[in-house]
Amino acid sequence: MTNTPGTTDTTARGGEAIAPAAPPRVPLSADEPTTLAEVFQRAVRVHPKPDALNFKRDGAWQPISSHELIGRARAIAAGLYALGVRRGERAAILSESSPVWTITDAGCQLAGVVDVPVYPTQAPAQVSYILNDSGARVLFVQHRAAFDRIVEALGECPALEHVVFLDGAGMEGAGRVSTLDALEARGRELLSGQPDLVDGLARAVRPQDLATIIYTSGTTGEPKGVMLTQSNLVTNMIDSSGHLDFRESDVVLSVLPLSHVFERLAMYMYVHHGMSVHFAEAIEKIGDNMREVRPTLMLCVPRLFEKILARIRERAAAKGQRAADILAWATGVAKEWARYTAAHQTVPPMLEIKHAIADRLVYSKWREGVGGRMRLFVSGGAALPEEIAYAFLGAGLPIVQGYGLTETSPVIAAGNLEDNRVGTVGKPIRNVEVRIAPDGEIETRGPNVMRGYFNKPEETRAVFTPDGWFKTGDVGELDAEGNLRITDRKKELFKTSGGKYLAPQVIEQCVKRSRFVNQVVLVGNGRKFPAALIVPNWTELRAYAEFKGIDARAPEELCRDERVLDLMRRQVDSQCAELSRYERVKRIALLPCELTVEGGEMTPTLKVKRRVVDQKYRDVIERLYAEAETP
Repeated sequence: MTNTPGTTDTTARGGEAIAPAAPPRVPLSADEPTTLAEVFQRAVRVHPKPDALNFKRDGAWQPISSHELIGRARAIAAGLYALGVRRGERAAILSESSPVWTITDAGCQLAGVVDVPVYPTQAPAQVSYILNDSGARVLFVQHRAAFDRIVEALGECPALEHVVFLDGAGMEGAGRVSTLDALEARGRELLSGQPDLVDGLARAVRPQDLATIIYTSGTTGEPKGVMLTQSNLVTNMIDSSGHLDFRESDVVLSVLPLSHVFERLAMYMYVHHGMSVHFAEAIEKIGDNMREVRPTLMLCVPRLFEKILARIRERAAAKGQRAADILAWATGVAKEWARYTAAHQTVPPMLEIKHAIADRLVYSKWREGVGGRMRLFVSGGAALPEEIAYAFLGAGLPIVQGYGLTETSPVIAAGNLEDNRVGTVGKPIRNVEVRIAPDGEIETRGPNVMRGYFNKPEETRAVFTPDGWFKTGDVGELDAEGNLRITDRKKELFKTSGGKYLAPQVIEQCVKRSRFVNQVVLVGNGRKFPAALIVPNWTELRAYAEFKGIDARAPEELCRDERVLDLMRRQVDSQCAELSRYERVKRIALLPCELTVEGGEMTPTLKVKRRVVDQKYRDVIERLYAEAETP
């Protein structure tokens, strides 16, 4: 896109550096909401539903109606007011995703209170930092176990005055600690005497007011609080909806953390469009929940799609070699068929016949496995490997990609079903502009771009160009049709000791095409050549070991077996053959344990923390390069 000149406005506001103003936005309609309070209020008027939010309890799905949602949110808003918390002040939410998370968020928005999401997996020191930096007066915490994990760190938070348990079981008589039920009861009591209180609080909220402060993961330093306004989120919600074609008839299974802006904005979309949302019980229960709920729509991160495909392969392998061979054939047919259809090309007749056979034998079972009526997967948070996108598309389970950052509320670009260009993240959404800097960095501007980083004016100024565009830190390109392709993170680009630049995600996606690979992390910044740490697909690897008569079953034993290492080297060489010589992986090490959020190697949205991996496996990495130097 061409550059439209802009002006940078970093006027200080309470010590903050403020992001430059975007060009005026064109609304879709005169009656569209302008604040999140209006989004929730409008939803109950336009889309009254008996099952707006749903959760599993005692083996059965329990519905929460639109009226109950807004009624409880109003009580929370009044309860916060009764505590003395006023418009613009902060309340933190530390909890796993649930209907109560969304209801609490809605209560904050009705009261004009800025909420601050905190991942329940964050270390106590990080929780303390976020509470202190944001100046949160209230902490909503999931339950007693979550509270006990961080209670010592809370002693270092002088601004914190109230702790409210979302699940208050066993919390009676706990001193200054209260429960959500008690807060709601206090709010209802206040509303009995002042019935117009919450309506007045909601009307006082302005589009330019802060809605939330979301702290980045802080993998490269202390977390930064991204300030998102009401207008940032509401305009992004409306402008994204046209791309994704959300409908009132859609049924959603919510699997991602609401602490992350991707699922948070999606939840606003679900509410705005009157969709029925079901909250997954846990990651390991997603498969069961999909078959129970039979969703039509899901937002996922690439890692979840990898796990779904891995589970399909595991089940086929358990049935024997013939089933595994049929699956491998069908997967290849799906990818080939999808490449034609995604490019809007005519599928050869013989391939159509193969695809129809594979559909009866294999793909129909895939679709039943995810509930039988899935019409759209949306992938975000990280790059989706093209091989996975083609496999799902060919099986009748299309995945479209979206792209954005916390700082952009988050959506910058998104694909759509009608023109699903695999390998790209689609076109920029309405009212959002994208350009590519001379060094390849993606720059953007629009009404979705954050106000700035809370209490960090210098960091705010550093991420804007002199003419007012936000620097994403991602490297990419726009094709002739305006589709955006992401190649890597600018900060993650490797430079070999020979001066060659490497894009690790591109190389990792090549390696992950092997059915023997579960996870891979490229290493070698500043080294002579790239190497890789690989977590194998244990199901496939054990089947290979049994076939070859390798007497090693434990992961540690398999990782050391020279025949297994030889297999993995050959797999990597084969998958990387298309790369330039300097990009090819020269050495590998196998890791016996999966990289996880709990282990600290992954973010809550399942992206690899490269610095953590480099540090945790420093000895393994050093040994790889030392062996390469050995004559």
